[in-house]
Amino acid sequence: MTTVALRHARVRYGPLEALHGVTLAAPGPGLTVLLGRNGSGRSTVLRALAGTVPLSGGAVLWDGVDVTRLPAHERARRGLCLVPDRQAVFGSLTVRENLGLTAPDPGPALAAYPQLRPLLPRRAGTLSGGEQRMLAVSRALLARARVVLVDEPAQGMAPAVAARTYELLARLDACVVLAEQRLPPALRGRRVFVYELSRGAVVFAGEAGERERRRTPRPRPVDGPGGVGS
Repeated sequence: MTTVALRHARVRYGPLEALHGVTLAAPGPGLTVLLGRNGSGRSTVLRALAGTVPLSGGAVLWDGVDVTRLPAHERARRGLCLVPDRQAVFGSLTVRENLGLTAPDPGPALAAYPQLRPLLPRRAGTLSGGEQRMLAVSRALLARARVVLVDEPAQGMAPAVAARTYELLARLDACVVLAEQRLPPALRGRRVFVYELSRGAVVFAGEAGERERRRTPRPRPVDGPGGVGS
């Protein structure tokens, strides 16, 4: 079992504080989803876990060990894979070359996304947004990482491809953390742990089903015979 966590984490971008003492933990194998609007801090949480932004306070823990001072490339070497929401592929390289940077055999990636096969000779920078996301996620699948952090994995994808993407990520034998604006339909009904962020702070932590029940308004009583309005 693998767990990555933040403990009272603070992140600053110049004079602005993006995370205000965030504490959360993501165990694996399994999915953890960070929900929040743009500016809520969900992408910053992923970057803090990956080490691509420094903490101004608090700690990053990996299997209970403090890795706050461990550089991003060392975390990657130890089995952490980050798929950011932008610039997740090497635009000047072909699709085949992008896949080859992760593993010599692109077969598993092409099995996951057959749509990539005819695109192998094309430069990644010429692909559509959805095609680039397929390529980025397929590289994460090839990496066989212990921790996979993905910012909006299905952005720009057709609904069927998006559903396939979440299924692939859910099957990984890894700690998988996704950042989303809202809970994807493909994950509803699954046992998924959710952290909801707002303005750099956690405002909800619990299973997705519990969050949905809290958000569903209770039906108002209807007046009838013997009721209040009768």
